[in-house]
Amino acid sequence: MRHGGHILADHLAAYGVERVFSVPGESFLAALDGLLTAGIPNVVCRHEGAAAMMAEATGKLTGRPGIAFVTRGPGATNAAAGVHIARQDSTPMILFVGQIDRSHVDREAFQEMDYAAVFGPIAKWAAEVRQTDRLPEYIARAFHVAISGRPGPVVLALPEDMLSDHAEVADIPPPAPRPAGIDPTATMAITTELGRAKRPLVVVGGPHWSAQAATDLARFAENWSLPVAVSFRRQDRLDNDHPSYAGDLGVGMNPKLAQRLKDADLILALGTRMGDIATAGYTLVTPGQPQQRLIHIHPDPDLPGTVYRPDLAVTARADAMLAALATTTPPATPWSDWTTQARTDYIAWQVPKPTPGAVRMEDTIAWLSAHLPHDAIVTNGAGNYAAFLHRYYRFRRHGTQLAPTSGSMGYGFPAAIAAKLHHPGRTVVCLAGDGCFQMTLNEMSTAIQANAAVIVVVCNNGRYGTIRMHQERSYPGRVSGTDLVNPDFAALARAYGGHGEAVTRQDDFAAAFQRAKASGTLSVIEMKLDPDMLSTGQSLSDLRVR
Repeated sequence: MRHGGHILADHLAAYGVERVFSVPGESFLAALDGLLTAGIPNVVCRHEGAAAMMAEATGKLTGRPGIAFVTRGPGATNAAAGVHIARQDSTPMILFVGQIDRSHVDREAFQEMDYAAVFGPIAKWAAEVRQTDRLPEYIARAFHVAISGRPGPVVLALPEDMLSDHAEVADIPPPAPRPAGIDPTATMAITTELGRAKRPLVVVGGPHWSAQAATDLARFAENWSLPVAVSFRRQDRLDNDHPSYAGDLGVGMNPKLAQRLKDADLILALGTRMGDIATAGYTLVTPGQPQQRLIHIHPDPDLPGTVYRPDLAVTARADAMLAALATTTPPATPWSDWTTQARTDYIAWQVPKPTPGAVRMEDTIAWLSAHLPHDAIVTNGAGNYAAFLHRYYRFRRHGTQLAPTSGSMGYGFPAAIAAKLHHPGRTVVCLAGDGCFQMTLNEMSTAIQANAAVIVVVCNNGRYGTIRMHQERSYPGRVSGTDLVNPDFAALARAYGGHGEAVTRQDDFAAAFQRAKASGTLSVIEMKLDPDMLSTGQSLSDLRVR
């Protein structure tokens, strides 16, 4: 006989869970007791949103479900941002939520919620476990759903009395492996379509990537002399130094790459959903019947055809398809000049456009790109500052970029903590705006407690820069709700027990970064940016002149 918390923890251990992230609550004390007995480390966070983001980042890094525990009601709703990120980013994740006693259901008891109703629209599956002896069944299904097809988040509610009850029940083994074979006829159909093209473009993204998949993509692109564009915040899918790499289809994308996507006569979409960001609000690829021929390869058979009618749809994981395509060779590549020009356009786009001020983001990112180890992990949340990273940083290896395609602010710092815990020997750098960082900076306490020595570069321009940019475009000179009064970020880092310093001259950044790295603890480098700095392409003054 085991109580429910032990049954749950025993399954997590058997399923290879290395750590969980939580904000404790009395509703799942039995689970905390089970985790202690099972020896699974519990990273105690300061906010449920950050705990869920750490679990999501772990899912990105490992390809296995990241695990978070939160309490009922406000704990669960605080965690919703992480669930939404996992959904839009196709990340395997399981959120366990403590729930009220089963005898109190439907009385609007303290913190009562219907989690299937609340999380149903954003989770792959949301359910409540009402019988202790059915815990193995629900846990096994949760892991299966989280990793199958298009991966995503699962939410399981755990009533407090159910979790503390005892049952004699056998464990269910982890989900069985699924060989990811590819039908040779599908490969032949793809290469036949490619052979007819004159201006092909490969667009990659989505889940199921690995170092081997990145290697296979590089080999496939080289064999066929194909230009490869990555979707939003998936820049580590191909070494950015590869001659086929053409840039990212993200926010503030290279206009020439946008035109190339529009002018292509064949798009080979590998794993990506081809959403609104990659297509500039569905303007570069027309919904319904695109002007380009479209081959759409995706693990979810229901996704191709939901927005665009593909000329060829293949249900397959990107890694499995690339393993097959990497062994193929073309009869000819009449588009070599097209590929060469795509690379030339990318290189030209990397030439910095100077921004105002004594501290310049374009120079900071260029320095990081030149000096960070190729296996360094770089994270970010949302904001105009991230566009500098997307444009000027070169990702050389798979698994080095953690960023939310959902555009969630506050993500970069929790993700960096999760990354450092998973890869303690690697350099982990979080790039954050002043507004973005303040959404989760209380997790500095978590980083100190967990000994996660991440380096945070805070880009402080005193405003919500992205919103201010849009505000100036739509309502010039009418500033409302976008200015920020900020703390001394460096002093705050020191108050938490970490290393902190501010940079007011660009020439001082390199030495500041080296000191942060040498400190061996959580470090914050506050970049004092000119308030006129707004984006990679425009200053505030530029916008107002227009």
